Amino acid sequence: MHLGELRELLARHARPDWSTDIEGVRVSKFESPYPPTPTTSGTVMALIAQGTKRLALGEQVYEYRAGQYLVASVDLPITGNFTEAGPEEPALGFGLALEPSAVADLLLASSQDAERVPGGPLPAIAVSDAPPELLDAVVRLLRLLDRPRDREVLAPLVKREILWRLITGDQGEIVRQLGLADSSLSHVARAVRWIREHYAEPFRVEDLARLAGMSVSAFHRNFQTVTAMSPIQFQKQIRLQEARLMLATRAADVTGVSILVGYESPSQFSREYRRQFGTPPSQDAAHLGPSARARAGALP
Repeated sequence: MHLGELRELLARHARPDWSTDIEGVRVSKFESPYPPTPTTSGTVMALIAQGTKRLALGEQVYEYRAGQYLVASVDLPITGNFTEAGPEEPALGFGLALEPSAVADLLLASSQDAERVPGGPLPAIAVSDAPPELLDAVVRLLRLLDRPRDREVLAPLVKREILWRLITGDQGEIVRQLGLADSSLSHVARAVRWIREHYAEPFRVEDLARLAGMSVSAFHRNFQTVTAMSPIQFQKQIRLQEARLMLATRAADVTGVSILVGYESPSQFSREYRRQFGTPPSQDAAHLGPSARARAGALP
């Protein structure tokens, strides 16, 4: 029952830019499969109502389908695509941004405290089956898209309920870490943000460890656990993803793009780009276009 109404609501309210009139809520709809597309996860809960989606984080591959949800506790470079979609049964997804402040507020208002969070961080991405209570809350939130008068008052309450269902659900430990200012996850997240904001700059791992407030060995271990990559591999993923998005509008300037994302050697850039995306940048750029950038903005 819940999935049927969820599909109808998602199909009706899907927009080309995935936005909705409820802050932090996004809706995606695809009528055909598409190639794996580099994007970033954000801190989000993404629920599939129809279709199957696959995403890769480093060497880890996750697949989730109708009735399953994914949580991401750190904004990570991923490659994802819907593998099952068609005009008669389009792929349909719901996304809700997870705000650390909202998680912290719920933890303070409840007994879900730091004692229930493990000492070390967990992987930043996980997939679970959506329980009926979570599906029901998502459906009630989407119904508010048709009720502007109720939306301003009720949408924050239903979003809070969804967050509570996540905190008390199968992946609650991952979500709870978001609300703890001194969790291992929050320390790794500081380093992740620095790399994302300065991806074209070289760095020393020792400096990132100091930023995260960890020893070098602990930083390496925790960073790998959360992101499934080393800091250098993480930076490379960000550089190559940014390069691919740039090439969608600057197809003739492969060398310029390689310099902008931090490569000193265009030949090294081409080798690593081909290894990542399966084709040289000049050849890949010829097939990229606005659709590639649009897909990059879809749900993880």
